Amino acid sequence: MTEKHASVAGEVVLKPGKEKSLRRRHPWVYDTAVARVGGKPAPGATVAVRGADGSWLAWAAYSPQSTLRARCWSFVENDTIDRDWFAARVQAAVARRAHLAGASDALRLVFGEADQLPGLIADRYGRQLVVQFQAAGVEAQRDLLLDALVAASGCVNVYDRSDSTTRQREGLPATQGVARGAEPPELIRVREKVHEDALDFLVDVRRGHKTGFYIDQRDNRALAGSITQQLARELGRAPRVLNCFSYTGGFSLAALLGGAGAVVSIDSSADALELARRICQNSDQGSAAAHGIALEWQQADAFEALRELQRAQREFDLIVLDPPKFAASHHHVDRAARAYKDINMNALRLLAPGGALMTFSCSGAIDADLFQKIVAGAVIDARVDVQMRRRLAAGEDHPLLMTHPEGEYLKGLLLIRV
Repeated sequence: MTEKHASVAGEVVLKPGKEKSLRRRHPWVYDTAVARVGGKPAPGATVAVRGADGSWLAWAAYSPQSTLRARCWSFVENDTIDRDWFAARVQAAVARRAHLAGASDALRLVFGEADQLPGLIADRYGRQLVVQFQAAGVEAQRDLLLDALVAASGCVNVYDRSDSTTRQREGLPATQGVARGAEPPELIRVREKVHEDALDFLVDVRRGHKTGFYIDQRDNRALAGSITQQLARELGRAPRVLNCFSYTGGFSLAALLGGAGAVVSIDSSADALELARRICQNSDQGSAAAHGIALEWQQADAFEALRELQRAQREFDLIVLDPPKFAASHHHVDRAARAYKDINMNALRLLAPGGALMTFSCSGAIDADLFQKIVAGAVIDARVDVQMRRRLAAGEDHPLLMTHPEGEYLKGLLLIRV
């Protein structure tokens, strides 16, 4: 070990033939690929990854309790993985998103592997940062990464939401609380610009899903608003909209902005619906509900609610399906496929001719091709004629590292009933 890399705690040597993915710069090393571990690296320590022939492949963070035994920091042997290196990576990630600052007060500033900081999520809501340390490597570098995030973003208040199940697989306890600065306010107001208008949301970073809000759906919310406007022109009336798994009503508010005449929002969480109702009532679009716009808020299981709407012979011009993750891993793919097919089939049966369905999956274990096949099966069983107009994805602040296709967790389809 050279003096330059004195901080390296050991090495991970791969089995013969297991170096191919790393030579292609895929950042993960599975436990099944490891022949032996040299030294006694602690969880999160930096190790050298070597092929069976001893050749250097990458610098990585070691995680002894995870099936992802190592996550690669760098494929450049001359890199020194230290405070300056991490600070440069964080600064570069934030700088790549600088042009999006005018689009929204809510942005993802660091997106794990895509920004070559595997396991780190950092979201900005106005002047508040919310972070998730999802892997042993970033957990071990917590303090210097927090310093780098504060310096790069200019936000002095950081709240930690490292409470996801991902940490369990890394052998890490769930953590939540103030990481830097002061407690966040009860609710944070953020604004998304949509063309010449804007959507205002209230975000609960302490109790909300993920880091408090679905930042990744920003572009798709804008699209929902545009589709509603287009449908209004084509139909000659205000469209009827159904938003299933509505959470705090992002798509509902976008549809109101687009001129919807009736919006039904369905979610299993009473708290999420109450916040959604509050957001809509406090918005310019929501206040218009007092002037003839019908808003319905249903606390219900979406699977059963879709069937109940069929029994009531309801019909909608725009339907949004944005369910939670149905497949936590590849072990759950079959069960998740049945769930996705069920909700899409029943939604399609509620879709008026000429209407649009925006349907999503955020299950990383279900890739875009499989999701399309599942939805195609739902179309067949629904016995309707449907065109796929567009594939949908996360916004620009959730980039995809081309050597890490697993990072494309959010995928969607825009379907039109013909």
